[in-house]
Amino acid sequence: MLSEELFKTVVASTPLISIDLLVRDTQANILLGRRANRPARDFWFVPGGRVLKDETIEQAFTRLLKAELGMDKTSGCFKGIYQHFYEDNFFEENFTTHYIVMAFEVIFTADMSVLPLDQHRDYHWFSETELLNNDEVHIHTKWYLQSNKQADNLITAFQP
Repeated sequence: MLSEELFKTVVASTPLISIDLLVRDTQANILLGRRANRPARDFWFVPGGRVLKDETIEQAFTRLLKAELGMDKTSGCFKGIYQHFYEDNFFEENFTTHYIVMAFEVIFTADMSVLPLDQHRDYHWFSETELLNNDEVHIHTKWYLQSNKQADNLITAFQP
């Protein structure tokens, strides 16, 4: 684990690599949590988290499934790689946060009572329509369902 000062330097200086989980139930509703921390505090957002140093993507996916959803390993459908830019940061100091995000869709199979409350204060199931039309759902979460925005924000092959 990095010291707080070193982690501040990392966030202020480099992009962070993370995994977001587009979590669906068996009726295709999407689980969002109300963010407790910056960036995106007070918005409804998908669960997820950073990939740690020396951790494979597979290890991070498994760890985040357990930590964020209380689920043991399951398969996920890869949705793409996105770029998220925030004007603020976890430390509430004057620098931005930049994430490179690998998005995966998973089916929720755990008990709602195991969902942690350190990153999200509350959880709610949204239909796609409710999610897309709710101003309290963060735009980065909406991107995962907006095909026109996916192309704009998905990292694709670059052509000169």
